[in-house]
Amino acid sequence: MNSVLGRLALLATFAVAQSGMANLGYGQPSAPVAGQPQSRSNDQPDSSTDSVSDEVASSVDLPVLYVTSVDVLETAADPKIDVVSVTGLVSSDGWSFPQLVPTYRGKPFDYVLDLQFIATAPAQSQLATGFVVVSAVFPLEPDHQFKGVRVRAAENAISVPRVPGNNRATTQVNDCKTCLGKKFVPSGQAQSGDQGVVRQEDLPKVLRVIRPSDGIRGADQDPDRLTLVTDDNGTIVEAFWE
Repeated sequence: MNSVLGRLALLATFAVAQSGMANLGYGQPSAPVAGQPQSRSNDQPDSSTDSVSDEVASSVDLPVLYVTSVDVLETAADPKIDVVSVTGLVSSDGWSFPQLVPTYRGKPFDYVLDLQFIATAPAQSQLATGFVVVSAVFPLEPDHQFKGVRVRAAENAISVPRVPGNNRATTQVNDCKTCLGKKFVPSGQAQSGDQGVVRQEDLPKVLRVIRPSDGIRGADQDPDRLTLVTDDNGTIVEAFWE
């Protein structure tokens, strides 16, 4: 998406589709965009099987883990519109339908459009096999008055102070895809670069460590929470998101 060809392709897509987006308003769902997944809605008819219907009904939209880039691009054809294009990371496989939604309705006092980057979370726990890249777009009205854009994920946010414009964030977090067999070390008890250990300060902020003598309270599910199961020596034997 960062390449020139990627940007030209994105601009061409919206130049073709913009005639159908003229009636979009701030705080309203965006029109379907070619090549982009569409969000699910409980008030739309569903002709799939009962099992798929049950899965959709139980799905939950949650913030993606990290937002990594925000580009606000202007289309070439008239009427020109600005399009917010965002990439980010989800914790695991199983996420679907990434989208951008306004944080609140109405015109912001500072004229900065505040968006949440969300996706449909997996219904079951997922093994920690590495972060997965996701992307989404959000078209703005041709006559919008926004001076900037801010996009929020679960763990961070990125602001673009001027429209058009762009901004990036570097995410240096251990996704735990190689954690098994290594020793978990609480914050401040190991040096950076130590071999055979997983430092707590290198992991995502929302973390649960289950030791052999620990019980498990509650049945709350958080697909953005990393859970580590250790043995008596502190060695990680399971790593998953749930």
